[in-house]
Amino acid sequence: MSTTAEKRVHLADLHSDHQLWLNTLRFCKDEIGILEKRLEDIASRNTGHEVMAELEHFQNRYIREREVIDELRHDIKQHENSLERSAREHPVAIDHVLFKDHHDLRDRVATFEKLYWELKGELMRWLSTRM
Repeated sequence: MSTTAEKRVHLADLHSDHQLWLNTLRFCKDEIGILEKRLEDIASRNTGHEVMAELEHFQNRYIREREVIDELRHDIKQHENSLERSAREHPVAIDHVLFKDHHDLRDRVATFEKLYWELKGELMRWLSTRM
């Protein structure tokens, strides 16, 4: 039975990932605000029950997307804080130390992005039928 060695990376690489992910999450959160305004525009012009139910579906999904963004941002910042602690505790060796890769966070961010873009595509297709 063989075990796969855990991937180890430099602190700068982890920090770079964190910055990229936080920027992506910030962008998505800003974009959700824009998309919700678009939904409000559609709602003001269409009061039918079917349209309102579809709108509510998207509104609920975007509420959940915001929650996921907040959870991911928290976890990324927690990981960044632990890396900063290590850097303060071992300032001389920090450039030479390899850290455990954050593959769980990487997977979660990748999953979020995939689902976010799928939801946005679904919304865009729906909007094209309602305009």
